[in-house]
Amino acid sequence: MKIIIADDHFIVRRGLINILKEKYNLAEITEVPDAAELIKQLLKDSFDVVITDLSMPGQSGIDVVKQVKEIAPKTPLLVLSTYPIEQFAVRTIKSGASGYLNKESSFSELVNAVEALINGKKYITPEVATLLADAYSGDVKGKEYESLSDREFEVLKLIAQGKTVSEVAECLSLSVNTISTYRARILEKLNLHSTIDIIKYSLEKGIA
Repeated sequence: MKIIIADDHFIVRRGLINILKEKYNLAEITEVPDAAELIKQLLKDSFDVVITDLSMPGQSGIDVVKQVKEIAPKTPLLVLSTYPIEQFAVRTIKSGASGYLNKESSFSELVNAVEALINGKKYITPEVATLLADAYSGDVKGKEYESLSDREFEVLKLIAQGKTVSEVAECLSLSVNTISTYRARILEKLNLHSTIDIIKYSLEKGIA
């Protein structure tokens, strides 16, 4: 069995490898520090499971999930992130991920998730199942940010972290004009009027 782990923190990668080796002692596990290396490995080799963080240097977020699924559509992908489940679980699964776990999850839950993916199943926790049900039923009361596109949501989070339009553009490798357009759409969709409003809204919703 071949597993690839993408995370920019060496200690996290080492910890995941140790956990998985206890269950799959014969598994061949590859580790990479960012999305670029992950994509490079997927282009030259095949894997049984991909485990990736969302926040890494260079390309990150939902784009990573989408690109992995374009390159290896049949390879199950588990997202393991520090982002709260309610923020990214639905978005990542809609983008092709087979499961989403917060990094605070237990060792046994990680192993259970990988086992499910290896057996061709998705790993959906009860909490994620509820979020998916609400999303597909249109019940997003109090979560107006769900109306944002994946890219708009990423821009929202970066602005909420205090980054300027220029800094957001650099982070996402997009033009300043493009980011300004996304910012305008965010303001319109959330009925906000300024960057300060975006920051306040994000803090209230636990997005920042």
